[in-house]
Amino acid sequence: MAISVTPQEKAVLRNITIPPRPEVLLKIGEETKKEDCNVSVIADAIASDVGISAAVLQVVNSAAFRRAREIDSIHQAVMMLGLKRIYPIVKAVALRSSMKASAELDAVWDMASDMAMACASVCNHTGKPALSDNAYMLGLFHMAGVPIMMQVFDNYSSVMALSKTQGWDAVAEQERAEYQTTYATIGALLAQTWKLPAQLVEVIYYHQDIEGLFGSDELPEIALQLLAVLKVARRVVAEHLGNYQVEQEWAAAQDGSLAQLGLDEFGFDQLLDKVLQDLTGGDSD
Repeated sequence: MAISVTPQEKAVLRNITIPPRPEVLLKIGEETKKEDCNVSVIADAIASDVGISAAVLQVVNSAAFRRAREIDSIHQAVMMLGLKRIYPIVKAVALRSSMKASAELDAVWDMASDMAMACASVCNHTGKPALSDNAYMLGLFHMAGVPIMMQVFDNYSSVMALSKTQGWDAVAEQERAEYQTTYATIGALLAQTWKLPAQLVEVIYYHQDIEGLFGSDELPEIALQLLAVLKVARRVVAEHLGNYQVEQEWAAAQDGSLAQLGLDEFGFDQLLDKVLQDLTGGDSD
């Protein structure tokens, strides 16, 4: 199911600049197009950006990814995990470095980072480790529209504040009323520009408008799995941080998410504990 941009949104989007892909991603993209793709060249490209390479190593060695042994270098990460697994993580950590920094934006990115870690953890604790890298990327990118909205609209902080008292569904409603677009739409367009997989773009676009999606064939199965993972992760992080409301959002997503992940309420409670332990650096075993 493709994303849909209204004429009103198109008018608004003319004044919004979507950050281009960083140089490191362009280099990787060029190399992967070659028939004789050289993983050493790709590793060198990642390692050339000190900030991105350090962030990638921090992610792959985190509790959420549950590696049996610590990875010491980008070259080792590429060789051990393979390009298919490392590339989504590189894209995710490059996202934050592509935007201006501020105390307010840092708080948003910290929350998105927790959501990304929670997404990876949910995958690993529900028998879906193959999804963990894309799920991590989804966790970061699904919030990427928020920093862009903050930079474009002077009063966006007051709209975003609704998340603390009424939840992100209320934020999306207010965005439509005030700006004729939403952070989810902006995030999906950014994901398209950065060439994320189509199913991730769709989940980012629809994650605040999920009515009827679970149990339908409007999204492919992998997108529904990722949507369920994301909804559980958002529920966990709300409990972990305690700085935004999630009750209404979770009530709408709970049945479909748990069914998609094959969980009952007891299994979900156990999952919550394990993911929270991963987020806080505890041992879930």
